[in-house]
Amino acid sequence: QVQLVESGGGLVQAGGSLRLSCVASGRLFSINAMGWYRQAPGKQRELVATITRAGRANYADSVKDRYTISSDNAKDTVYLQMNSLKPEDTAVYYCNLHSVLGSYWGQGSQVTVSS
Repeated sequence: QVQLVESGGGLVQAGGSLRLSCVASGRLFSINAMGWYRQAPGKQRELVATITRAGRANYADSVKDRYTISSDNAKDTVYLQMNSLKPEDTAVYYCNLHSVLGSYWGQGSQVTVSS
């Protein structure tokens, strides 16, 4: 079993910044990548950013140049620095871990950007 605990969401004005953190614990074995997805009301869950164990990052076009994903492998933690936030970034943000054992999700962290 794998547990993912997220923190750092909240309410921010447009143009502001937030930083999400996600700590993984449990049966961690051969992790391929960790990342962040988001789901806005009435919309499907979408990829935000992922990072491989080797540090290769991938971003959705909508967040490139504004968001930065990073990780601390020794702490099994992934971060998402979100800058220049827009109202359309409002969503529940989910941490994801993908390993040879499967794909796991956090409970979600609400990010609300006011205009």
